[in-house]
Amino acid sequence: MTDALATPYLAVDLDVLSRNIERTAGWAREHGLRLRPHAKTHKSPEIARRQIESGAVGLTVATVAEGEIFCRAGATDLFVAYPVWAAGERGARLRALAQRVALRVGVDSVEGAQHLGIALAGTSATVMVEVDCGMRRTGVPAGEAFEVARAADRAGVRVAGVFTFPGHGYAPGAAARAAVEEAAALAEAAELLRTNGFADIEVSGGSTPTLAHSDATVLTEVRPGVSVFNDAQQVELGTCGWEDVALTAVGTVVSRGGGRFVLDAGAKVLGADRPGWATGAGRVPSMPDARVVLLSEHHAVVEVPAGAVLPELGERVAVAPNHVCAAANLAREYVVTVAGRVTRWPVTAAGANT
Repeated sequence: MTDALATPYLAVDLDVLSRNIERTAGWAREHGLRLRPHAKTHKSPEIARRQIESGAVGLTVATVAEGEIFCRAGATDLFVAYPVWAAGERGARLRALAQRVALRVGVDSVEGAQHLGIALAGTSATVMVEVDCGMRRTGVPAGEAFEVARAADRAGVRVAGVFTFPGHGYAPGAAARAAVEEAAALAEAAELLRTNGFADIEVSGGSTPTLAHSDATVLTEVRPGVSVFNDAQQVELGTCGWEDVALTAVGTVVSRGGGRFVLDAGAKVLGADRPGWATGAGRVPSMPDARVVLLSEHHAVVEVPAGAVLPELGERVAVAPNHVCAAANLAREYVVTVAGRVTRWPVTAAGANT
């Protein structure tokens, strides 16, 4: 950490980042799966470039705006893994993006497919039918995938395959079961499409906690996001260890006493995401038994075990956010130490939520 830098800021350990990128890419290669990491985690063209160089076939994005930003940064293959409602101005933007990159877009309704047909007419863009595998968010039941695929085909958009997100694997002990449900839903949907004339389809799934359990006999592609950085949630889920956390928020101790200390890195830096099973609103890797027990906009209150030594006023402490994607979306830059020198990488797609 560099004392000259004003806190709070997001620090990236380049060695850990590089190791995480290569580990994920190596796992995908070993299992014969295409890797399309979700760039909404890092929102950084510099990190995206490193993922592509490590073997990723393209990027997953969450919004059209993210797609536009990564396109301008040189990305050539993008999947908007979201059922985009391609009407009006957003439809025009999606069409413009499709004219610049190899583009796939999520769809989970007949009506959505019809709008995509209008917006993407005359382009080479394709759609992926989203299937719900148990998260109960977006996506159709597997048995309804063909209805959506047929609507897209009739609207003039080629169907590239099916996809899902096993987000219900984000709970203690839930990853393996979520991966089984992911594989079952995707296998059913994929078979339904194949028997109805859709050939050579992609079968896309995966998340960071479920990645190790992914069924390579069903999936052809995986889309983990958080694995590039990891975070406090992943450590508590057992997906990784503290040595695998590449991004932390660095704050200064501004108050202390009574078994607690306060940092100047609050919810506007760490993000406010805290699932009910998490043991804190963030964790301190250097003090594994400490917990962030209270977050306000500009304060993080950290409670330490009885008898533990509190850091001094003015001392700098690194905190692992619960959900690193939320922290990244709030930042403008990452502070990265490369060969002993501090450099800054812009978080170019931060706030690109449209």
